Amino acid sequence: MTRTGPVRERRSPEPTKENNMNGDIRAGVIDVHAHWLPRDLLALPPGNPLGGMNDRDGELFLGDIPLSFPTAAMTDVDTIVADTLKAGLGARVISAPPFAFPVHAPAEADDYITAYNEQLADAVSRTDGTLVGLGLVRLDDVAAARRELTRLAAAEGIAGVAVPPVVDGRSYDRGVPREVLGVAAELGLSVLVHPMQLPRAEWDHHYLVNLIGNPVETTTAVAGVLLGGVLEELPDLRICFVHGGGCAPSLLGRWGHGWRSRDDVRRGSTRPPAESFGLLYFDTITHDPEVLRLLRAHASPDRIVCGSDYPFDMAQPDPVGFLLGHGIDAAVLEANGRRFLGMKPAHTAR
Repeated sequence: MTRTGPVRERRSPEPTKENNMNGDIRAGVIDVHAHWLPRDLLALPPGNPLGGMNDRDGELFLGDIPLSFPTAAMTDVDTIVADTLKAGLGARVISAPPFAFPVHAPAEADDYITAYNEQLADAVSRTDGTLVGLGLVRLDDVAAARRELTRLAAAEGIAGVAVPPVVDGRSYDRGVPREVLGVAAELGLSVLVHPMQLPRAEWDHHYLVNLIGNPVETTTAVAGVLLGGVLEELPDLRICFVHGGGCAPSLLGRWGHGWRSRDDVRRGSTRPPAESFGLLYFDTITHDPEVLRLLRAHASPDRIVCGSDYPFDMAQPDPVGFLLGHGIDAAVLEANGRRFLGMKPAHTAR
């Protein structure tokens, strides 16, 4: 059904469910987008085509490809905590690198998922509120996903899950991935959507698989959520798209025109995409102040959260300074990060 009439004001309702963390993290700006993987899981999940990750004299490799940062920055909790404090952050949210998403042979990945989530909960519990965790989950089986999500919801220091934008050619507007979002919303878990660098022949040079592929993957998921009516069905869902939402801010007007002009575009949603866009969270890794300005023009100011992509080479090296230097207040960033994580405001957290 299609509704017509004036666009409703974009409001960001307070989350109706809080997770098990009870707001117990360090005060300050929260970086929602950083990565961690324990050394014993560097081989990556079953079926991965990448040859696993490995340490070579203190440097981390993906197969035979150097990742250009020390292994400790991905695997050692003390190193991550020290780098978090050095960056002027209050807290950092860590999740698995996208190579570790269990998508290639998910039915064989239960042990890997459980091991990661258990070690993640243990790791963040030892950091005195400096680190928060986002776990792993299968996206091919709703029952398996529910079991793992239920465990995550009960784990201290775990706020939700990190997931890829596209799974087997589908995104979150249909099928099992959409159902998994419903379970996450039901359990009060946050969802961070992170691209996987899906290979395509035209992107096999100049690092285009990242420079173009990553934002395109994210954009596909944003479009699926908006045009698929996901937030109309799941108003309590807290979902964040990294890298500033990819290309989505620059395409929002085009999507809106299509929604108004074509039955097949608006078939899955009852409100224009710009209205639901204001209910999505976005991190701030744009690498360009003008792109950040465009994101702020379309996203709700209380849904923009700090991100760094630590420790990868495409990370924003000074995530706090970049934002403060371009007019975003530190207190607002902290409040937004807490809201995304489903936590109480700082002044009532302890």
